[in-house]
Parts: sequence; C-alpha cells; structure tokens
Amino acid sequence: MPRIRPLRPDEVSPETRATFDRLYAQRGAIPNMFRTMALRPEITATAEAHLNAVFATGSVDPQLKEMLAVRVSQINDCMY
Repeated sequence: MPRIRPLRPDEVSPETRATFDRLYAQRGAIPNMFRTMALRPEITATAEAHLNAVFATGSVDPQLKEMLAVRVSQINDCMY
C-alpha cells in the first residue's frame, strides 16, 4: 500500500488532466507514479517530458525499452 495516495483524474488540475489523457492514449492506463506525482504538477510535467525523451527517441524499439524497465524493476524487487 502506498504511503502517498495517488490522485484520480477528477482530482487534478486541467493541465495535469491533459497529461493523464496523453498517458492513457499512449499506454492504456495512467501509471501510478504519475498519479502520485500529480500532487506536484510541475514535477508531473517534467516527468512526462523525461518519459517521452527516453521512450520516444533513439533507435531501440519502445516496446523493448518498456520490457527492460519492467525487468529492471523485477531485479530490484520494485513494484513497477
């Protein structure tokens, strides 16, 4: 159980809601880390930019990048 409750889409600012909508369109879900970061909208915005820079650029397939992120989380015993 998280120590900080992730926010629901109806609890966030319009700007953060737009980020949630983009994440949902890309991934079919809003990752809990973004729902938690929504408590600080400026952090949510920079995290989205970072996520896009990592997953949407370069020559490695985005699905492989996602699989690697999941595997690293497993290795580190971290719930992804």
